[in-house]
Amino acid sequence: MQPQFLQLYDTASLYFRAFFGLPTSLRAGDGQPVNAVRGLLDFMARFITEYRPTHAAACWDNSWRPSWRVELVPSYKAHRVLAGELEVVPDELSPQVPLIRAVLDALGIAVVGADDHEADDVIGTLASTASVPVDVITGDRDLFQLVDDARQVRVLSVVKGVRNHERVTDEVLRQRYGMDGAGYADFATLRGDPSDGLPGVAGIGEKTASRLIADHGDLEGVLAAASAKRLSPALTARLSAGIDYLAGAREVVRVRRDLSLAVTLDDLRLPTAPAKPDVFAELADLLNLGGPADRIVAALALNA
Repeated sequence: MQPQFLQLYDTASLYFRAFFGLPTSLRAGDGQPVNAVRGLLDFMARFITEYRPTHAAACWDNSWRPSWRVELVPSYKAHRVLAGELEVVPDELSPQVPLIRAVLDALGIAVVGADDHEADDVIGTLASTASVPVDVITGDRDLFQLVDDARQVRVLSVVKGVRNHERVTDEVLRQRYGMDGAGYADFATLRGDPSDGLPGVAGIGEKTASRLIADHGDLEGVLAAASAKRLSPALTARLSAGIDYLAGAREVVRVRRDLSLAVTLDDLRLPTAPAKPDVFAELADLLNLGGPADRIVAALALNA
Protein backbone atom coordinates (compact mmCIF):
# COMPACT_ATOMS: atom_id res chain seq x y z
CA MET A 1 0.00 0.00 0.00
CA GLN A 2 1.29 3.47 -0.91
CA PRO A 3 2.34 5.53 2.15
CA GLN A 4 -0.07 8.34 2.98
CA PHE A 5 1.16 11.79 2.00
CA LEU A 6 -0.61 15.18 1.88
CA GLN A 7 -0.15 18.02 -0.62
CA LEU A 8 -1.47 21.47 0.31
CA TYR A 9 -1.90 23.98 -2.52
CA ASP A 10 -1.72 27.72 -1.89
CA THR A 11 -4.39 28.04 -4.54
CA ALA A 12 -4.46 31.79 -5.18
CA SER A 13 -0.66 31.93 -5.29
CA LEU A 14 -0.73 29.25 -7.98
CA TYR A 15 -3.58 30.59 -10.10
CA PHE A 16 -2.11 34.12 -10.07
CA ARG A 17 1.19 32.60 -11.26
CA ALA A 18 -0.68 30.67 -13.95
CA PHE A 19 -2.53 33.81 -15.07
CA PHE A 20 0.63 35.86 -15.46
CA GLY A 21 2.63 32.97 -16.92
CA LEU A 22 0.23 31.97 -19.70
CA PRO A 23 -1.28 34.13 -22.43
CA THR A 24 -4.86 35.37 -22.10
CA SER A 25 -5.33 34.22 -25.68
CA LEU A 26 -6.14 30.81 -24.13
CA ARG A 27 -9.91 31.12 -24.21
CA ALA A 28 -13.12 29.18 -23.84
CA GLY A 29 -15.52 28.75 -26.72
CA ASP A 30 -17.38 31.89 -25.65
CA GLY A 31 -14.19 33.95 -25.75
CA GLN A 32 -13.57 34.08 -21.99
CA PRO A 33 -9.92 33.75 -20.92
CA VAL A 34 -9.15 30.44 -19.18
CA ASN A 35 -5.36 30.68 -18.85
CA ALA A 36 -5.50 30.63 -15.02
CA VAL A 37 -7.79 27.58 -15.01
CA ARG A 38 -5.63 25.67 -17.47
CA GLY A 39 -2.39 26.64 -15.75
CA LEU A 40 -3.60 25.66 -12.29
CA LEU A 41 -4.68 22.23 -13.55
CA ASP A 42 -1.30 21.70 -15.15
CA PHE A 43 0.50 22.76 -11.97
CA MET A 44 -1.55 20.30 -9.89
CA ALA A 45 -1.08 17.53 -12.43
CA ARG A 46 2.68 18.06 -12.37
CA PHE A 47 2.97 17.92 -8.58
CA ILE A 48 0.61 14.96 -8.25
CA THR A 49 2.49 13.06 -10.95
CA GLU A 50 5.95 13.83 -9.58
CA TYR A 51 5.25 13.28 -5.88
CA ARG A 52 2.27 10.90 -5.85
CA PRO A 53 0.31 12.26 -2.85
CA THR A 54 -2.59 10.22 -1.50
CA HIS A 55 -4.34 13.31 -0.11
CA ALA A 56 -4.57 16.94 -1.17
CA ALA A 57 -6.36 20.20 -0.42
CA ALA A 58 -6.77 23.34 -2.48
CA CYS A 59 -6.48 25.88 0.35
CA TRP A 60 -8.58 28.98 -0.18
CA ASP A 61 -8.53 32.65 0.82
CA ASN A 62 -11.99 33.09 2.31
CA SER A 63 -10.61 36.50 3.25
CA TRP A 64 -7.57 37.85 1.44
CA ARG A 65 -7.12 40.62 4.06
CA PRO A 66 -8.53 39.38 7.38
CA SER A 67 -9.96 42.05 9.67
CA TRP A 68 -7.92 40.90 12.66
CA ARG A 69 -4.66 41.28 10.75
CA VAL A 70 -5.65 44.77 9.59
CA GLU A 71 -6.47 45.75 13.20
CA LEU A 72 -2.95 44.71 14.21
CA VAL A 73 -1.18 46.39 11.27
CA PRO A 74 -3.47 48.77 9.31
CA SER A 75 -1.03 48.92 6.38
CA TYR A 76 -1.39 45.17 5.79
CA LYS A 77 -2.06 44.74 2.05
CA ALA A 78 -3.59 48.24 2.03
CA HIS A 79 -1.91 49.07 -1.29
CA ARG A 80 -3.81 46.19 -2.92
CA VAL A 81 -7.27 47.41 -1.92
CA LEU A 82 -9.47 48.43 -4.84
CA ALA A 83 -12.46 49.58 -2.77
CA GLY A 84 -13.88 48.40 0.53
CA GLU A 85 -12.70 44.82 0.87
CA LEU A 86 -12.16 44.23 -2.85
CA GLU A 87 -8.67 43.27 -3.96
CA VAL A 88 -7.03 44.65 -7.07
CA VAL A 89 -7.26 41.70 -9.46
CA PRO A 90 -6.79 41.76 -13.24
CA ASP A 91 -10.14 42.05 -15.04
CA GLU A 92 -9.45 38.89 -17.04
CA LEU A 93 -8.64 36.86 -13.92
CA SER A 94 -11.64 37.62 -11.68
CA PRO A 95 -14.20 35.68 -13.79
CA GLN A 96 -11.91 32.64 -13.80
CA VAL A 97 -11.96 32.19 -10.01
CA PRO A 98 -15.50 30.70 -9.84
CA LEU A 99 -14.60 28.51 -12.81
CA ILE A 100 -11.62 27.17 -10.85
CA ARG A 101 -13.93 26.35 -7.95
CA ALA A 102 -16.34 24.56 -10.29
CA VAL A 103 -13.57 22.51 -11.91
CA LEU A 104 -12.06 21.50 -8.56
CA ASP A 105 -15.49 20.47 -7.31
CA ALA A 106 -16.10 18.34 -10.41
CA LEU A 107 -12.70 16.69 -9.95
CA GLY A 108 -13.39 16.00 -6.27
CA ILE A 109 -10.29 17.83 -5.02
CA ALA A 110 -11.14 19.28 -1.61
CA VAL A 111 -11.30 23.07 -1.33
CA VAL A 112 -10.72 24.21 2.26
CA GLY A 113 -11.12 27.74 3.61
CA ALA A 114 -12.01 29.48 6.86
CA ASP A 115 -13.98 32.69 7.40
CA ASP A 116 -11.85 35.79 8.07
CA HIS A 117 -8.68 33.83 7.37
CA GLU A 118 -6.29 33.39 4.49
CA ALA A 119 -5.22 30.21 2.77
CA ASP A 120 -1.94 30.52 4.69
CA ASP A 121 -3.82 29.93 7.95
CA VAL A 122 -5.63 26.91 6.52
CA ILE A 123 -2.31 25.54 5.31
CA GLY A 124 -0.73 26.22 8.69
CA THR A 125 -3.46 24.36 10.52
CA LEU A 126 -3.52 21.37 8.19
CA ALA A 127 0.27 21.09 8.04
CA SER A 128 0.62 21.36 11.82
CA THR A 129 -2.07 18.84 12.67
CA ALA A 130 -1.55 16.25 9.93
CA SER A 131 -0.50 12.78 10.98
CA VAL A 132 1.25 12.19 7.64
CA PRO A 133 4.11 13.88 5.73
CA VAL A 134 3.12 17.19 4.10
CA ASP A 135 4.28 19.21 1.11
CA VAL A 136 3.13 22.84 0.91
CA ILE A 137 3.11 24.15 -2.65
CA THR A 138 3.36 27.93 -2.81
CA GLY A 139 5.12 30.96 -4.16
CA ASP A 140 4.97 32.66 -0.74
CA ARG A 141 8.20 32.62 1.26
CA ASP A 142 6.32 33.36 4.49
CA LEU A 143 5.18 29.74 4.51
CA PHE A 144 8.79 28.69 5.09
CA GLN A 145 7.85 29.07 8.77
CA LEU A 146 5.98 25.76 8.49
CA VAL A 147 9.03 23.76 7.44
CA ASP A 148 9.76 21.09 10.01
CA ASP A 149 12.07 18.19 9.15
CA ALA A 150 11.13 16.30 12.31
CA ARG A 151 7.43 16.31 11.34
CA GLN A 152 8.21 15.81 7.62
CA VAL A 153 6.72 19.12 6.55
CA ARG A 154 8.49 20.86 3.67
CA VAL A 155 7.68 23.59 1.15
CA LEU A 156 7.83 23.09 -2.58
CA SER A 157 8.60 26.67 -3.51
CA VAL A 158 7.62 27.89 -6.99
CA VAL A 159 9.25 31.31 -6.53
CA LYS A 160 11.58 30.44 -9.43
CA GLY A 161 8.85 28.70 -11.40
CA VAL A 162 6.97 25.42 -11.22
CA ARG A 163 9.43 23.58 -13.44
CA ASN A 164 12.34 24.82 -11.30
CA HIS A 165 10.58 24.46 -7.96
CA GLU A 166 12.74 24.04 -4.88
CA ARG A 167 12.32 21.53 -2.06
CA VAL A 168 12.72 23.68 1.04
CA THR A 169 13.69 21.84 4.22
CA ASP A 170 15.16 22.96 7.54
CA GLU A 171 18.61 22.21 6.14
CA VAL A 172 17.99 24.50 3.16
CA LEU A 173 16.83 27.29 5.49
CA ARG A 174 19.84 26.88 7.78
CA GLN A 175 22.20 27.15 4.83
CA ARG A 176 20.42 30.20 3.41
CA TYR A 177 19.32 32.11 6.49
CA GLY A 178 21.12 30.52 9.42
CA MET A 179 17.87 29.26 10.98
CA ASP A 180 15.30 26.54 10.52
CA GLY A 181 11.58 26.92 9.89
CA ALA A 182 10.81 27.66 13.54
CA GLY A 183 12.76 30.93 13.35
CA TYR A 184 11.54 32.10 9.97
CA ALA A 185 8.43 34.03 11.07
CA ASP A 186 10.39 36.22 13.50
CA PHE A 187 13.07 36.79 10.86
CA ALA A 188 10.36 37.84 8.38
CA THR A 189 8.77 40.11 10.98
CA LEU A 190 12.03 41.99 11.51
CA ARG A 191 12.84 42.16 7.80
CA GLY A 192 9.35 43.14 6.64
CA ASP A 193 7.65 42.52 3.32
CA PRO A 194 6.62 45.62 1.32
CA SER A 195 4.56 43.44 -1.04
CA ASP A 196 2.24 42.77 1.92
CA GLY A 197 2.38 46.28 3.34
CA LEU A 198 4.70 45.22 6.17
CA PRO A 199 7.59 47.69 6.41
CA GLY A 200 9.65 45.77 8.95
CA VAL A 201 11.91 47.50 11.47
CA ALA A 202 13.52 50.56 9.87
CA GLY A 203 17.20 50.02 9.29
CA ILE A 204 17.09 46.22 9.70
CA GLY A 205 17.38 44.38 6.40
CA GLU A 206 17.52 40.71 5.53
CA LYS A 207 21.14 40.11 6.52
CA THR A 208 20.80 41.81 9.89
CA ALA A 209 17.47 40.12 10.64
CA SER A 210 18.96 36.75 9.73
CA ARG A 211 21.96 37.30 11.99
CA LEU A 212 19.81 38.45 14.91
CA ILE A 213 17.55 35.39 14.81
CA ALA A 214 20.47 33.03 14.19
CA ASP A 215 22.32 34.48 17.19
CA HIS A 216 19.40 34.89 19.61
CA GLY A 217 16.86 32.23 18.57
CA ASP A 218 13.66 34.25 18.32
CA LEU A 219 12.22 37.73 18.69
CA GLU A 220 12.10 37.48 22.48
CA GLY A 221 15.77 36.58 22.49
CA VAL A 222 16.61 39.51 20.23
CA LEU A 223 14.71 42.00 22.39
CA ALA A 224 16.22 40.54 25.56
CA ALA A 225 19.69 41.00 24.07
CA ALA A 226 18.85 44.61 23.24
CA SER A 227 17.52 45.21 26.75
CA ALA A 228 20.68 43.73 28.25
CA LYS A 229 22.79 46.01 26.02
CA ARG A 230 24.36 43.06 24.22
CA LEU A 231 23.59 44.63 20.84
CA SER A 232 25.12 47.74 19.32
CA PRO A 233 23.58 51.06 20.34
CA ALA A 234 22.36 51.59 16.76
CA LEU A 235 20.57 48.21 16.64
CA THR A 236 19.12 48.73 20.09
CA ALA A 237 17.76 52.12 19.02
CA ARG A 238 16.20 50.68 15.86
CA LEU A 239 14.50 47.87 17.78
CA SER A 240 13.26 50.31 20.41
CA ALA A 241 11.78 52.56 17.74
CA GLY A 242 10.02 49.57 16.15
CA ILE A 243 8.70 47.94 19.31
CA ASP A 244 5.06 48.92 18.75
CA TYR A 245 5.20 47.69 15.17
CA LEU A 246 6.78 44.40 16.20
CA ALA A 247 4.01 43.62 18.69
CA GLY A 248 1.35 43.58 15.97
CA ALA A 249 3.42 42.49 13.00
CA ARG A 250 4.56 39.29 14.66
CA GLU A 251 0.97 38.06 14.91
CA VAL A 252 0.27 39.17 11.34
CA VAL A 253 3.24 37.28 9.91
CA ARG A 254 2.68 34.10 11.93
CA VAL A 255 0.18 31.80 10.24
CA ARG A 256 -2.55 30.32 12.37
CA ARG A 257 -2.21 26.66 13.25
CA ASP A 258 -5.34 26.17 15.33
CA LEU A 259 -8.35 26.80 13.10
CA SER A 260 -11.48 24.64 13.39
CA LEU A 261 -11.72 23.40 9.83
CA ALA A 262 -14.20 20.55 10.23
CA VAL A 263 -12.25 18.33 7.82
CA THR A 264 -10.41 15.09 8.47
CA LEU A 265 -7.59 13.47 6.55
CA ASP A 266 -10.13 11.13 4.97
CA ASP A 267 -11.99 14.17 3.59
CA LEU A 268 -8.80 15.14 1.74
CA ARG A 269 -8.19 11.83 0.00
CA LEU A 270 -7.43 12.36 -3.68
CA PRO A 271 -9.92 10.73 -6.04
CA THR A 272 -8.63 8.32 -8.67
CA ALA A 273 -10.96 9.83 -11.28
CA PRO A 274 -13.20 12.91 -11.46
CA ALA A 275 -15.87 12.74 -8.75
CA LYS A 276 -18.43 14.15 -11.20
CA PRO A 277 -17.19 12.83 -14.55
CA ASP A 278 -20.05 14.19 -16.65
CA VAL A 279 -19.76 17.65 -15.11
CA PHE A 280 -16.00 17.67 -15.52
CA ALA A 281 -16.26 16.53 -19.15
CA GLU A 282 -18.78 19.29 -19.83
CA LEU A 283 -16.59 21.93 -18.19
CA ALA A 284 -13.52 20.68 -20.04
CA ASP A 285 -15.42 21.05 -23.31
CA LEU A 286 -17.04 24.42 -22.54
CA LEU A 287 -13.83 25.94 -21.19
CA ASN A 288 -11.57 24.42 -23.84
CA LEU A 289 -9.33 22.90 -21.16
CA GLY A 290 -7.78 20.44 -23.58
CA GLY A 291 -4.43 18.98 -22.52
CA PRO A 292 -4.54 20.25 -18.90
CA ALA A 293 -7.84 18.39 -18.38
CA ASP A 294 -6.33 15.20 -19.77
CA ARG A 295 -3.20 15.59 -17.65
CA ILE A 296 -5.02 16.10 -14.34
CA VAL A 297 -7.22 13.06 -15.01
CA ALA A 298 -4.12 10.99 -15.83
CA ALA A 299 -2.42 12.23 -12.65
CA LEU A 300 -5.37 11.25 -10.47
CA ALA A 301 -5.44 7.79 -12.07
CA LEU A 302 -1.93 7.10 -10.74
CA ASN A 303 -3.51 6.48 -7.32
CA ALA A 304 -5.89 3.83 -8.68
